[in-house]
Amino acid sequence: MSAVVTLAVDAMGGDHGLPVTVPAVARILARHPDLHVIMVGEPSALAAALKKEKLDDHPRLALTPASEVVAMDDPVAVALRQKKDSSMRVAINQVKEGRALAAVSAGNTGALMAVSRFVLKTLPGVDRPAICTAIPTAKGHCHMLDLGANVDSEPKHLLQFALMGQAVVRAVDGLSAPRVALLNIGEEDIKGNEQIKEAATLMQQAGNLNYAGFVEGNGIFVGDVDVVVCDGFVGNVSLKTMEGAASMIGGMIREEAGRSLLRKLSGLFALPLLRGLKHRLDPERYNGASLVGLNGIVVKSHGGTGVEGFVSALEVAVLEAERNVPALIRDALAPAETS
Repeated sequence: MSAVVTLAVDAMGGDHGLPVTVPAVARILARHPDLHVIMVGEPSALAAALKKEKLDDHPRLALTPASEVVAMDDPVAVALRQKKDSSMRVAINQVKEGRALAAVSAGNTGALMAVSRFVLKTLPGVDRPAICTAIPTAKGHCHMLDLGANVDSEPKHLLQFALMGQAVVRAVDGLSAPRVALLNIGEEDIKGNEQIKEAATLMQQAGNLNYAGFVEGNGIFVGDVDVVVCDGFVGNVSLKTMEGAASMIGGMIREEAGRSLLRKLSGLFALPLLRGLKHRLDPERYNGASLVGLNGIVVKSHGGTGVEGFVSALEVAVLEAERNVPALIRDALAPAETS
C-alpha cells in the first residue's frame, strides 16, 4: 500500500456475520502492514470473536459499537428509518465523517444501497448510483454495471454508468482506454429497443468514452471488452444466470466423476486441470461489488460468501481507496455534466 487506508467493516452483516468477517479482517491486516480497520458491531459479541482470533489488542484495529443489525430479509424502509444504529449504517457513517475511506458490508443489498445513498449522497453529475463488479472472461475479466441498483434506467443513466465503469477500470486495472460496450440482443445497429438505441447514440457522441458498440450476452465472456453496461434489471438477471450456470456445471462435473471407480481414477489424473479451472472461475476471487456514483466508497460482499470471499471484498475496498475512485468518477462525469 502506498498510503495509509482505513476501512470500516460491518462485522455483523451477511448470512454468517462474525465467523466470516473477523477472520477475514485478520487476514487483510496481515497482508497490508499499513492498513487500519474499524470494525462495527454489537460490542460483547464482537469482542469475543476478536479475542478468539487474537485480534483483541491489535494496534491497527478499532471497534465502534452498534446496537442493531440489518437482517437479510429486512425491508429497505426498516433499515433506513428504524435501524439507525445498525452496524451497516454506523460503518457507512465512518466514511461520511472522514474516519474511514471505504465501508464494506455483506448485508442486504437493497438496504446497503439505500442507506449508502442517504448517508453519502451521490457525486455531482450522477443521477443514480450503480452496482459494479468484475466478471471472469476468457482473457481475464471485465467489469459489468448496473447489477441491480436500478431496474429502470433512461439512456442518460446508461451513459453515466458507462463513464463510471470506464473510470473504475482505469483505476483498478490500469487501462488508459477501456473498451466500453452496451449489452444488447445483437451486435447490429438495428437491434435493441429504443432505450438501447438512444443510449448507443449518446455513447457514440461522448468524446470522453471509448465506446466499442454492442455486445451480446455470450460475448461478455470472450474478453474483447473491458466494461459492459446495462440497466439493473438485465444486469441482475444476467449475474444470477451466470452464478446458476457455474454452480450447475460444477455439480455436474462432481456427479459425473463419481459415477464409477474408473471415472474416479480418471478424475485423479484430471485433478490439476480441474483445480486450475476452479481457481479461474472461483466466485470468491471476484467477490466485492462497488456501489459506484456515491460520494464515498462502499463495497458490497455477497451475503453467503466465506472468509476468502470477504477478503476479496476488502481488497476491492483497499484498492479503490488507494486510487480514490470517487474522485476519478467525478472527473469523468464533469464534461458530461457541463455539456
